Amino acid sequence: MREEIFKYVKRKYGVAPDYPLPTAQGFPVLRHEDNRKWFAIIMDVPREKLGLDGTERVDIINVKMGDPMLADMLSQQTGYFHGYHISRGNWISILLDGTVPLEDICRWIDESYIVTASKQKKQKMRPPKEWIVPANPKYYDIEHAFNHTKEIDWKQGNGIKTGDIVYMYAASPISAILYKCKVTNTDIPYNYQDGSLTITALMRIRLLKRYKPKQFTFDKLKDEYGLYAIRGPRGVPHSLSEALKK
Repeated sequence: MREEIFKYVKRKYGVAPDYPLPTAQGFPVLRHEDNRKWFAIIMDVPREKLGLDGTERVDIINVKMGDPMLADMLSQQTGYFHGYHISRGNWISILLDGTVPLEDICRWIDESYIVTASKQKKQKMRPPKEWIVPANPKYYDIEHAFNHTKEIDWKQGNGIKTGDIVYMYAASPISAILYKCKVTNTDIPYNYQDGSLTITALMRIRLLKRYKPKQFTFDKLKDEYGLYAIRGPRGVPHSLSEALKK
């Protein structure tokens, strides 16, 4: 089971085990390369230490859950325990004797990998997200931005990553969502400063769909979807997301 886990982690995350514990040199640790945090450790312990019958030693893997209720629920199932020697921070221990299928173990390794990842890595791993991004027609001709091209560069908002969807909202006097776009590139270096406006990075967005100016006006966004201000990139309410996809 150890070797199967090592193969899985190497294939999916490019991580190989290391053995940093001088008093337990046979306990392999799996950790992130950037923040060096552990997301799993494998150890062999006496069965009696886990409340099981017998005195022989058995392999377990310790992984971290993001939800304390999930950790508590799992620890009540056969083959799962509260973290052995790591009782803090929602760690659990899982038997590696076949009681728990390898597929399930890999699932919880994935959970632990995400929970212990750095902020930057979590951002990269998160699923695609939808945003509303404002544009001021006084400074940029957003109405005709895609007349001669399918892609444009735009100021990158905090948290936006490649693969996200952005709905371009044209401010007054248009006051409506005009475009649905997909982010195709981010972190494009750019240096611009003019008064209160500073731009340090651009994102590239590709046009997917046009909306008529009267379809999603500010009044409609306010009255039907509870959006009372669009001053910067913001998430899209589920109900509005469904309407925009129709």
